[in-house]
Amino acid sequence: MKRAVLLISIWIGILGVTISQEDHYPLSVRPVNQATLFGIGKAFLNDTYLSPLRYDGVSLSLMHDRIKGTGYCSGKLLLQQQFLIHTAITHNPTASASEYYGNIQYRLTGFYPVLTAPDFRLFGGGGWDASLGGIYNVRNSNNPGSLKVSTNFNFSAMAIYNWKIFTFRWQLATPFAGVFFSPEYGHSYYEIFSLGNNKGTIHFGSFHNQLALRNYFTVDVPVGNITLRGGYLGDYYRTHVNKLTTRIISHQFMIGLAVESLNFGGEKVRENRSIPSVYY
Repeated sequence: MKRAVLLISIWIGILGVTISQEDHYPLSVRPVNQATLFGIGKAFLNDTYLSPLRYDGVSLSLMHDRIKGTGYCSGKLLLQQQFLIHTAITHNPTASASEYYGNIQYRLTGFYPVLTAPDFRLFGGGGWDASLGGIYNVRNSNNPGSLKVSTNFNFSAMAIYNWKIFTFRWQLATPFAGVFFSPEYGHSYYEIFSLGNNKGTIHFGSFHNQLALRNYFTVDVPVGNITLRGGYLGDYYRTHVNKLTTRIISHQFMIGLAVESLNFGGEKVRENRSIPSVYY
C-alpha cells in the first residue's frame, strides 16, 4: 500500500512538473517573426569605370526579413536573416543613355539586448553579408558592364518600440571588414575572365576604401487578422580603389505583410499556447 502511494505521488509530481513546463513553453519552442516586403523608390548610380556621369531613376526591390529567437546567451540572442533582390532603371542627366542595376544580397546578423524597458528594447550585434550584382550601361560598346561582388562583416544596432497598437523598429548596419571585386581603369573583363589577367581585382575592404550604411525603419500595424508592415529602406554603398569610384544609393518605401509563427521541430502549433513574442 505504501509503495502504491509512493508511486502515485511520484507520478503526480512528474505530471505537475510537465504541466508547469508546458505553461512556460519548452526551450525548443522558438518564435519566428518574418515579413515579405515590396519596395519602390529612387536610385542613384555613379560608376567611373562606366561613365563619369551620375545616373538616377526608379528603384525596385523585394525583401524577406526573418527574426528568430535562439537558445544562445540564455535565450536572449536573436538571429536575423535578410534576403534582398534589388533592381534599378536609371538615366543620365540628359536622358540620352541608360544604366541598369541588379543585385542579390543575403545578410545574417545576431542581436543581443543591451537595454530593456517595458515598451523599448535596444540591441547591439554584428554579422555577415554577401552580395552579387552589377551595372550595365547601354551606351558603352567596349566595357558595358561593371561587376559588383562583395562579402563583409558588419556592425549592427536595432531598436524596437511598442506604442499602443504600433510597433516601431529602427535598424542600422555598416561593414567594417571584407573583400570586394574591382578592376583597374581600362582593365577589360575579357582580359580578366578570358585571358586570366586578374591581378589587382580582389581588394580588402574597410573604412579606408569602402563605406556603406543600411538605414532600415519599419512600423507594424495590425489590421483585422493581418499585420501590415510599412517602412523605409535606405542603402548607401561607396568604394574607391584603383582610381575608380563607385556610388550606389537608394531610398525606398517598403510595404508588405508580417507574421509571427513558432518552431516546434515540425509539429503544428496549437492556437491556445501562450508564447512570448520575439518581436512585439
